[in-house]
Amino acid sequence: MNPADLYGRLILWIGDGTGAPDTVLHIHAGMAVLLVVRLLTGRSLATPWPLLAVYAAELGNEIMDYFGHGRVMPDTLSDVLNTVFWPTVLFIGLRVRRAREARPSRRHDALR
Repeated sequence: MNPADLYGRLILWIGDGTGAPDTVLHIHAGMAVLLVVRLLTGRSLATPWPLLAVYAAELGNEIMDYFGHGRVMPDTLSDVLNTVFWPTVLFIGLRVRRAREARPSRRHDALR
């Protein structure tokens, strides 16, 4: 059996085992990849590496789907968006917070 078929069976097994819809599985998978890479690398979620891992994992998932089904599936775009949306929002929010903390506060300067 080829790897794409094995991967497809694994994905079906996960979906059937959890009973969760595909959309929810993509959301959870994106967040799980983000947190696992964060824990393994020790890098902050405000650095691009954990987020890039989510994008790479989703790209790999969609490539396996393509080879398993022999075509681009109609839900590919929604799969990608569901997987990367919250990790991307989290990354942007943490980057904005980091940028705000790095610049001197006007209020602090006014008190001097």
